[in-house]
Amino acid sequence: MNPDHPASETTPKDQLFETPADGDFRFDSRTAAVFDDMIRRSVPLYGEIQRMIGEIAADFAQAHTDLFDLGCATGASLLELDSLIDPAVRFVGVDNSREMLEKARQKLSTCPSGRDFELLTADLHQAQVVENASVVVMNLTLQFIRPLYRERVIRNIVDGLNDQGCLILVEKLTLGDSLFNRLFIRYYYHLKKRQGYSESEIAHKREALENVLIPYRPEENRELLESAGFRHVEEFFRWYNFSGLIAVK
Repeated sequence: MNPDHPASETTPKDQLFETPADGDFRFDSRTAAVFDDMIRRSVPLYGEIQRMIGEIAADFAQAHTDLFDLGCATGASLLELDSLIDPAVRFVGVDNSREMLEKARQKLSTCPSGRDFELLTADLHQAQVVENASVVVMNLTLQFIRPLYRERVIRNIVDGLNDQGCLILVEKLTLGDSLFNRLFIRYYYHLKKRQGYSESEIAHKREALENVLIPYRPEENRELLESAGFRHVEEFFRWYNFSGLIAVK
């Protein structure tokens, strides 16, 4: 499915937040069932972000190394990357939600290439899973890692990357300038309304995410990457309060 196109009939519509959430946002079975529709309608230019990730990853992936997707969710990025990357590169998807990984297994089992995808259940707050990697993808994942652990997570990635390997990091942002932060949030909510979400759905989801998704400022993400040991860091995508960074060891 192209994420920029309307969801297919087999993809359930995201209606999770038509009523107030019962507690914080969770990547449970209810979320997994509608996640592909949710991400398509909630992330600006999601299809283009996926295309750019694939383009960059194809230049850095090396045969007989590993490509990791940390926070792989339902496997959309792995599926996008499959046709672009040398079959001699091992693909590893990591997520702490078994429900998400089950969706990913179903999706990837139909991949025409026949590539053997390894899917691991792991909590990045604790586990060090990256090794022999030429590419690591974190597509809207780091923002769900508790800030206290983010430095450790990024250092673990650096340790597991080979020289000249890259981290592709896409994140939602907050801004230090309150004027622009307020404006960009408003523009983002305008996008969600254009995608069919009501004001009450937007408000309910915002409340559910308040203690779960904690965005950094652009300069904080850059400093985090550089202090962990990445030699080259550059922004490759920006849409108001969403950003993509590439960091090379």
